[in-house]
Amino acid sequence: MSDPTARTLSLLSLLQTHRMWRGADLAGELGVSERTVRRDVDRLRGLGYPVDAEPGVDGGYRLAVGAHLPALLVTDDEAIALTVGLRATALSAIEGIENSSVALMTKLDDILPDRLRRQIDALQRSVEVMTWSHDGAVVRSNDLTVLSQGCRDSEEVRFAYRRRDGEDSHRLVQPHQLVAAGRRWYLVAWDVRRGDWRTFRVDRMSEPALAGVRFERRPLPAADAASFVREGMRSMVAAHRAVVVVSASTAEVETLGHWISGDATPTDDGRVAVTITADDLVHVASTIAFIATRFDIEIDTAPDEVRRIVDSTARRLRGSMSAAGTMRPD
Repeated sequence: MSDPTARTLSLLSLLQTHRMWRGADLAGELGVSERTVRRDVDRLRGLGYPVDAEPGVDGGYRLAVGAHLPALLVTDDEAIALTVGLRATALSAIEGIENSSVALMTKLDDILPDRLRRQIDALQRSVEVMTWSHDGAVVRSNDLTVLSQGCRDSEEVRFAYRRRDGEDSHRLVQPHQLVAAGRRWYLVAWDVRRGDWRTFRVDRMSEPALAGVRFERRPLPAADAASFVREGMRSMVAAHRAVVVVSASTAEVETLGHWISGDATPTDDGRVAVTITADDLVHVASTIAFIATRFDIEIDTAPDEVRRIVDSTARRLRGSMSAAGTMRPD
């Protein structure tokens, strides 16, 4: 790589993983000599990035925590606003944006000066985010940052965990990837003590922390992390189950995305039978109502309480339309 500017940016990208890089390894990644690496490190230092160097066989270069943000050209207030905004976005239900927000949030958290990080943490503790979840599940943005760092740097993570049956345990895992499903976050990881792959709900974790031990990534027994989580959700025995026949094609039902976690099976009359399972009755009813905003449906089987929730919701909606009166065109 002959362009000094491009090479320096590539060097910064490698150092931002905060692992210790041997000079020879950096030279190999960049396709230059170790002498050139030393000059590029000096160039980064001149730009305001504190790069630590340690001599010896186990030494090398590492980007120090607490670097300023000269490359972004933002003020302290702008850095705080950007980080807080990313944390809010990471907990939203905007499809396709959650993982990118967490990745960028993790990069910023790596290089924020301590004084800014303390200001952001204080602000986060003073603000409560209202969510639409009915089970009180809350995911902390700091937890997502720690888990994302573990996935990115192949570093083991430890945390306390409460299973869905209420049993508490302490886990040591090799994190593979975070998966966002609606407003829920899942961690796919290799459980070190149990010797098997597991899926963990992030809102059931307590105080996840990096364990300081690196690991070699192992192949996931699925096409991708999202598929692994999806199959795990399908295999769980949920407390409540409903089947809704949807007047649509399978392709149309699939456009509902992660809102539909159950099976979708074509029927003989050209419709699709969707199976909905959940531990929460209101969640089942809400999913039925959501499908009904897009397609005509027929509830085939469902618990009586789910039917009552759907019926009462429909009555309230009809009442709201009657109260508003009949709209006339201008």
